[in-house]
Amino acid sequence: MAKDMNIGALRTNCFRQSKVKGEYMLQMRVPAGLIEAKYLGFVQHLATTYGDGTFHFGSRQCFAIPGIKYENIDKVNKELKDYLEDIEVAQCGVDMDTSAGFPTIGARNIMACIGGIHCIKANINTQEIAKKIEKEVFPSHYHIKVAVAGCPNDCAKGHFNDFGIVGLTKPIYDPDLCIGCGSCVKACESHATRVLSMVNNRIEKEACCCVGCGECTLVCPTNAMRRSPKPFYRILIGGRTGKQYPRMGKTFADFLSEEAVLAIIKNWQAFSADVLKGQPRYLHGGHLLDMAGYEKFKEMMLKNVTLNPEARIAENVYFAETEYRGRIHVKPVK
Repeated sequence: MAKDMNIGALRTNCFRQSKVKGEYMLQMRVPAGLIEAKYLGFVQHLATTYGDGTFHFGSRQCFAIPGIKYENIDKVNKELKDYLEDIEVAQCGVDMDTSAGFPTIGARNIMACIGGIHCIKANINTQEIAKKIEKEVFPSHYHIKVAVAGCPNDCAKGHFNDFGIVGLTKPIYDPDLCIGCGSCVKACESHATRVLSMVNNRIEKEACCCVGCGECTLVCPTNAMRRSPKPFYRILIGGRTGKQYPRMGKTFADFLSEEAVLAIIKNWQAFSADVLKGQPRYLHGGHLLDMAGYEKFKEMMLKNVTLNPEARIAENVYFAETEYRGRIHVKPVK
């Protein structure tokens, strides 16, 4: 496992060096971006005792506490033990040593929208699956960014992560309950992909282009159109921001079961180790995908994965990058 390797100069904990000499910023993981409010008191304690009295809600939903002196890092790490036992071990089932703080910064905090615990559009409980993913990717020195969205609105911005997990549904239509009001057709026209139509006072669907959003289920007055009993998932891959060539991710798999999603994510460590020859580097997952090629990526990520009957896998992916410097991919032949 990568977490057991000597990685030299790579950052091995969640402290990042500041512009101010001798000061660091602690990045406290908050898997899925949701914790009990009681931990705010702990954040305040760390910020006022060891930091500069402030904290930042990190762009990846972590608590970022700046102003920590280098000589206080060991003290902070010791104070993190109870937090790690609660958040990482008890809630996420992570196998880790909690005696010396966060062991790595490689796998970044897993983001999630509020999901099914609040949002009516959500098809999944984003926190539950995010915590299960946390167990598969942390701790690891291999860099990975994951975001979980409750529906194809993608409020969590999974399109700009190495892996974007999106909650889907396969709406169930009961013609005996349908009164032909057309509300679902209008919802699909205005909010989704216009796959529904009214034929002889009944609903027909172009199944090929349904994105699984469930907008139709929200407006049906008779429950003739309703969400499927079990949720499904989409996996987006290769998204990234950055100064050189940012791009949106593309669909790798559609209508996966939760078991299939977790099995695929579990293969990320082996894929990363293979591409990087066992030497972790700070590279986006999209770069590793580019280095390996899609066919190898698909082969390794689907290894020993049992796909549910509804699952669909992309035959290929075609990225559209923003090239700030023209012709970046045109290089001399070696």
